[in-house]
Amino acid sequence: MASISTADVAKLRKMTGAGMMDCKNALQEAEGDFEKAVEVIRKKGQVVASKRADREAGEGVVLASTTDDGKFGALIMLNCETDFVAKNADFEKLAYDILDLALEQKAENLDELKNIEIKGVKIEDKIVEQIGIIGEKLELSYYDCIKAEYVHSYIHPGNRLVTIAGFNKSGLDSQVYKDVAMQIAAMNPIAIDKDDVDQEEIDKEIEIGKEQARREGKPDNLLEKIAMGKLGKFFKENTLLNQEFVKDNKQTIRQYLNSADKDLTVTGFRRYTLND
Repeated sequence: MASISTADVAKLRKMTGAGMMDCKNALQEAEGDFEKAVEVIRKKGQVVASKRADREAGEGVVLASTTDDGKFGALIMLNCETDFVAKNADFEKLAYDILDLALEQKAENLDELKNIEIKGVKIEDKIVEQIGIIGEKLELSYYDCIKAEYVHSYIHPGNRLVTIAGFNKSGLDSQVYKDVAMQIAAMNPIAIDKDDVDQEEIDKEIEIGKEQARREGKPDNLLEKIAMGKLGKFFKENTLLNQEFVKDNKQTIRQYLNSADKDLTVTGFRRYTLND
């Protein structure tokens, strides 16, 4: 059996993030060959992943950030089985490493992100490797991104809710961008403006409004008018630019943006929570 030094174990641990005993055992099995030892650890991850494939990975973190120039923003969700692992520093670091690579490579979708490499290993394989180290099912389950003249990201404390918002102008007071990103987190709009709401959603709301009015005993000839009035309220409550600003309900988000710059508007946004 090859002689395995503490320095060798520490080196493999730095390479893989595996525990000291796992590294020592892998080096012994690989007879001191580091490349083979890494492969041993990866295979262990594959075995553990196979055994835990039917487990529910309902915990984890959602993270978001932007590129240094502020023109590209991304969010990811990395799942695990328990809250204990979700709060582990190594698990969180893995999630941030993945997010950093998504921003660096400007990944367009989840499949593209999974195939980006971390130190020569595809992200999807790195996650399998970490399953063997952590002992829980891990899953990179969601990814989305936005491109705009300026993108701002917001992570709500606890890493369970994030937003990214794209704007048509950069260089303004950062608080304005932050306020809008936090508005999205707090009020969960379904669209930027009423013209952006899907027609199917509008038709559904009209039918709901008619049915509510009918149950209230309103005359049939007034149902459409009443439903359209309710639709206006729906737009005000559920479209970002028409929502009341949570920090000052005397103005809408559109009015708040215009007070910062008359041409400033939101071009896109994403909101995601751990339970989505």
